[in-house]
Amino acid sequence: MVNEGGLYFPVMNQTSDAPKRSLRSVFLAALTGGLVVAVAGMIAIAAGWIGKTETTVQSLTATTTNASSKNDQNLVNQIYNRDSDGVGFITASGISTGSTNPFDPFGQQQGTSTATGSGFLIDTDGHMVTNNHVIEGAKKITVTLGDSDAVYDASVVGTDPSTDLAVIKVDAPESEMKPLALGDSTDVKVGDPVVAIGNPFGLDRTVTTGIVSALQREISSLTNYAISNVIQTDAAINPGNSGGPLIDANGNVIGVNSQIATGSGSSTSGNVGIGFAIPSNTVKDVVGQLIEDGKAEHAYLGISGATINEQLANALNLGTDTGVLVQEAPKDGPAAQAGIKAGDTAVTIQGQRVMAGGDVITKVNGTDLGSMEDLIDAVNGAKVGDEMELEVQRDGQTSTVTVKLGTRPDDTQPSK
Repeated sequence: MVNEGGLYFPVMNQTSDAPKRSLRSVFLAALTGGLVVAVAGMIAIAAGWIGKTETTVQSLTATTTNASSKNDQNLVNQIYNRDSDGVGFITASGISTGSTNPFDPFGQQQGTSTATGSGFLIDTDGHMVTNNHVIEGAKKITVTLGDSDAVYDASVVGTDPSTDLAVIKVDAPESEMKPLALGDSTDVKVGDPVVAIGNPFGLDRTVTTGIVSALQREISSLTNYAISNVIQTDAAINPGNSGGPLIDANGNVIGVNSQIATGSGSSTSGNVGIGFAIPSNTVKDVVGQLIEDGKAEHAYLGISGATINEQLANALNLGTDTGVLVQEAPKDGPAAQAGIKAGDTAVTIQGQRVMAGGDVITKVNGTDLGSMEDLIDAVNGAKVGDEMELEVQRDGQTSTVTVKLGTRPDDTQPSK
């Protein structure tokens, strides 16, 4: 079981080669406009499994062509000296007992009502980016910057639980503001060296190093919505690193450290070499909205579904071994209003429960649909009000359905 801030998700066992861009499993976590929900009692978060798994991950070290280890160390030192003063140590207090404010696997909890995490400045006005789960439910937020002992009050500017991002404003002198620059996460490549700066276990100004281990992962927020294009790294990320920056060799922030995977049977939620960072391009989009409006809007399709493969296709006589089998489509959601049909008959295939009888989506905007992750990516890349063309198969007939994307609800509970 995975404990994410009081929410428990069942997770399949996996082998060391399981984390792939497109999961081979037919039963896949699904989406309601980016929503990840359990299909057949399982949560698969694209290629990045979260929580207690049986995966054995080997430690990787950053290497740079024609660079000595001394040069590597000098680079880390330069990045640290340049960026560490812009990293904040956040203390969120007054969190009520029973709040969904986390700390396994996201952050560190001290007692029952105080949480600590990390954040980083993005301008000289005091705006600081962090994770929503770091400050959620807090009655008082304080921040220390760099190596200063000064403690500054901070207020919440806006939060977006569905991407686990938040912006707070630190009440500190402008002379103390040392903002970090946001890089372009689309330029990131597997193997790139990275540095994480944060406050693991309350140990402020801690720097760890590693590489980008994988790209295009998907993780789940506390509201169960999928966060796409997540960066996986082997840089040590531990409880308390939440909200801190993942930094590239140029000193630019390419991600916000948010979640970690822990080994099966582990008695702690410490680092095992698999950490996940929300990409900087997502941060740019969401943070801009939070500063402007205090909230962020995301496109919403309104379905949950399962990836189709040959096994599922044969069992249900679907006529295609690719695409997405619609499981749920809330009646007031954009997909259902456009005519998309959900499954209506529960069947069990090799011990897994699937809703049969729903539409099969084979293409999105004219492009073949290979998996549920492809559909999640398409929705997450769209805007509220955009029209999405879905090629749908039903009862042996193929048709095209145009769906006008709505605004993502605050949670993932389907309307009946």
